[in-house]
Amino acid sequence: MAGHSKWANIQHRKNAQDKKRTQLFAKLCREVTVSAKEGGGLPENNPRLKAAITAAKKNSVPIKNIENAIKKGTGEIEGEHYDEVTYEGYAAGGVAVFVEASTDNKNRTVSDVRASFTKNNGQLGENGSVAWVFERKGLIQVDASHYEQEDDLLELVIEAGGEDMKRDGDVYNIYTAFEDLFSVRENLEKMSVHIENSEITRVPTTLAKIEDQETALSVFKLIDRLEDCDDVMKVYANFDIEDSLMDAVAEKL
Repeated sequence: MAGHSKWANIQHRKNAQDKKRTQLFAKLCREVTVSAKEGGGLPENNPRLKAAITAAKKNSVPIKNIENAIKKGTGEIEGEHYDEVTYEGYAAGGVAVFVEASTDNKNRTVSDVRASFTKNNGQLGENGSVAWVFERKGLIQVDASHYEQEDDLLELVIEAGGEDMKRDGDVYNIYTAFEDLFSVRENLEKMSVHIENSEITRVPTTLAKIEDQETALSVFKLIDRLEDCDDVMKVYANFDIEDSLMDAVAEKL
């Protein structure tokens, strides 16, 4: 699930499996293709493509695969046609879930997404049913171990044009207006801030508290099932959970 470090760590362990890693490579290359189709094949002129390439390289996608994905997007070589679609619904406990997907078969994708909700105590809703819960933002992540004093980094963030900063486990999450993401990132890099990751995300404006293992298991199994769909690119959810409960549930996933 995008934007939650604990969940990201759980998924990182799962992605070490060969099947998961192959699927991750395919999704990263698909994002490169869609980005190149939308804004052209030059990363210096296409911020979304630049971010997609950075993410692919960070996850050790071979350079040749990335180059071919760009060429598919620009039409230099033949490739699939992908449509970007979104789905919205609720998980157990009233947790809002927003799904972003890229697909060459909308019927297949909506069927997979609906089945994921139904089989995990959730309900797929209409467009607009939960979109209001999330606000599009730029997200920049910095390793917290590089900054003993939070105020030192916060001062740089403000100077660079960032809007907010919060610590989440071992990382600082820096938030920007989504259209300012890449300018803020460049400003921070000029200040010698080492950036772990940057992306466009959706930040919940309200949270749904999870307080028991049964609800937590249903929510995380739904998210896990959605993220396992080949066409699903990102999943956002507005849950709030104590680290101790999340750790206990992670052992059962």
